[in-house]
Amino acid sequence: MRIDILTVLPELLESPFNHSIIKRGKDKGLIDIQVHDIRTFSEDKHKRVDDYAFSGGAGMVMTIQPIESAINHLRSQRDYDEIIYMTPDAPTLTQRTANMLSLKKNIIILCGHYKGVDQRIRDNFITREISIGDYVLTGGELAAAIVVDSVIRLIPGVISDETSALTDSFQDNLLSPPVYTRPAEYKGWKVPEILLSGNEKLVEEWKMKEAYRITKERRPDLLEDNE
Repeated sequence: MRIDILTVLPELLESPFNHSIIKRGKDKGLIDIQVHDIRTFSEDKHKRVDDYAFSGGAGMVMTIQPIESAINHLRSQRDYDEIIYMTPDAPTLTQRTANMLSLKKNIIILCGHYKGVDQRIRDNFITREISIGDYVLTGGELAAAIVVDSVIRLIPGVISDETSALTDSFQDNLLSPPVYTRPAEYKGWKVPEILLSGNEKLVEEWKMKEAYRITKERRPDLLEDNE
């Protein structure tokens, strides 16, 4: 998979993409992440990428030309399955979306900044818009890093134990059951006996019941989605 990220602050993404699971995927050649500074595509002599909004009010708006030039430059080199815009006024990222994106080959992610981008970019170039929650960040860079992380870990070979990602919370619209490790008893706090039984069938039944119980307590809306 190749992911191209368009941003005015490429430095913000240096650390997230050079450590842990994402670095492992890059080292294995399973993913190729390229970060592009939108300013380098600006035809303004001062490399400006923003201007005042016609509607007035506080805040600047990202202009069309640098973004269009950046997208067209990338599209001249390969076909893209998705051009994603990170913005708080979009549908919220879900595990289902991450699963879908993990099957794509080439993706562009545009990071919003200031008061956002000129609407004509959204109307004519963007194929999908994603938010990571009902709050506003100073830019879309950290949100883009979250999307990349959620997608990359699903690509076969990135995580050593590929079944691990398939049992994460939200994969079946259920939260994960409790997990325990050694020692079996610590300061009188014991691991549930069923997990020490060695009976795989009963353990799986326990996990499913606990996953349902926790989901019903914490996120009953997820169970409604299954109905």
